[in-house]
Amino acid sequence: MPSAPRRNRRGDTPPPRTGGSEFETLRGFLDYLRASIAAKVEGAPEPQVRTAGVPSGTNLLGLLHHLTFVERATFHGDKVTDWPGTFRAAPQDSVADVVARYRATVERANDVLDGCADLGAPVPRPRPNGPAPSVRWALTHMIEETGRHAGHADILRELIDGATGR
Repeated sequence: MPSAPRRNRRGDTPPPRTGGSEFETLRGFLDYLRASIAAKVEGAPEPQVRTAGVPSGTNLLGLLHHLTFVERATFHGDKVTDWPGTFRAAPQDSVADVVARYRATVERANDVLDGCADLGAPVPRPRPNGPAPSVRWALTHMIEETGRHAGHADILRELIDGATGR
């Protein structure tokens, strides 16, 4: 497979040094991954940002759009009825729109987390599909979900324009 030219090489940012508590560590790693994937999508060129990079149809913009819905479902209690549809941004949504929407959603999610003192307590959100998960589970799930898709985004962005690094 031919490689894309290396035009936008960024240095790699190491994982954060966080406070000593479990809560600070989980929040620190989640915020690190959130910033990484937003930066990976930011500035990606059209139409490549929407172009499927693999046979499944996965595209760079769709990954961030999907993560916006995962954040909203996990921390805000939004009900999502079409998870596969969350991987497709609307044609009228620009890269800047999707990145801004994701960052605003993360900010709202952090507002929820700022009020959580007990990792074993349920996330304080509406419960459309039964009881809310514990804060610990929600943070761990979001680290897994964001990290998984950040890895996909790394590969897709490098294929698009050679950009690497966080």
